[in-house]
Amino acid sequence: MKLYRDGDTFIAPKGSYFEGNVKINGNFIVPPCTHFWGHLAVDGNLELGPHSSVRYKVTCRNAVIGSDVKIGGDVNVEGDITVCDNAKMPLINAGGDVILRPGVETGDVKSSGTIYIFGKVKSGKLLGRQVKVLRNPADEYRGDYAVKQDVISESEESGFSFEKTQEEYQQEDY
Repeated sequence: MKLYRDGDTFIAPKGSYFEGNVKINGNFIVPPCTHFWGHLAVDGNLELGPHSSVRYKVTCRNAVIGSDVKIGGDVNVEGDITVCDNAKMPLINAGGDVILRPGVETGDVKSSGTIYIFGKVKSGKLLGRQVKVLRNPADEYRGDYAVKQDVISESEESGFSFEKTQEEYQQEDY
């Protein structure tokens, strides 16, 4: 299969498939609906597009795994990895942070950094420096979540108590 090259970044054509093992010396951008029938090893960063699949293991420096991706083997990442909605894989080993989005199905997750879980995921053991489970990603990005936690802890320490509803927090501009 032909790959396009831009510096040290390689780009596969949309909807392509690769028989056997694939080794990329650089970064690799994989568009949607691309399939690998062997191992995938990337020396740089990997962006694996939605609805793609890899039959066996994946190895790379940093990774973004798109939604509805299916990987049949372990995912080994030297740095950070983000796994988008409804992706499936048996194991994640990461040297940095791990972000798991809603619907992800995986076995054990091992990380040297923090494991962030957004929404409901199916997983085995979560082994990392910290594990943070966040209900609504929008709260974390807007900063409302941190503000709510500070207000709660301050009111508990001072003995003063007041409550705001979630709607009141969302209406305020920060």
